[in-house]
Amino acid sequence: MQLFNQNEPVIVLDFETTGLYPDNGDRVIEIGAVLLRDQKIIDQFQSLINPGYYVSDEIEAITGISNAMLSGAPKAPEAMAKFVKFIGTHPLVAHNASFDQHFLETELGYFGKKRPLNFGCTLRIARRLYPDVINYKLETLVRYKKIPVKSQFHRALADAEMAALLWVKIIEDLKSQFGFEHVSFDLMKRIGKMNKEKVPTLLQKEAEKLRTQQVDTTGDLFG
Repeated sequence: MQLFNQNEPVIVLDFETTGLYPDNGDRVIEIGAVLLRDQKIIDQFQSLINPGYYVSDEIEAITGISNAMLSGAPKAPEAMAKFVKFIGTHPLVAHNASFDQHFLETELGYFGKKRPLNFGCTLRIARRLYPDVINYKLETLVRYKKIPVKSQFHRALADAEMAALLWVKIIEDLKSQFGFEHVSFDLMKRIGKMNKEKVPTLLQKEAEKLRTQQVDTTGDLFG
């Protein structure tokens, strides 16, 4: 059995979009992603995407992405092809991951590249570990955990970087509070699905089990 690499690499991503519902024709207009390895950001990906139609004034106001900026941006097939190459087979992480996963699956489906995606969610995990937070917006959690804010929220790369630092902080908290030696991507996903009231007991048992066993690396894109 292979000993688990405690610094399992993940891709943390964020999309800015023309709306909330890809099934209704909303599209991705910006991709931001970082590669997190050894608990540090070591690579990044960013691209605007021309959706093929004008974005609304509301989206421009929220994101700061104007139609003028998008007019010269690559179309989705070009941008998505580069993004797929960037993510490789790494597991994926996002804040409110169901949103980003739905958009990614839809965009890949347009070009016949749909495939299984292995997502972890910082929002779902935070709901179970930090019950006293006023809300679970990324900005709120970043300030709650005293993570330095260096960029503008609601731009894809900045949000991906902040979500990555939140992911790192969550792992640090699990190690310090429950005595984990290693925190796998698989365990992070499981926390996001746990019953909130049972989380402390389950994590204590899991930490004890992992201290006495070798564990396999389970995180990859197709988990």
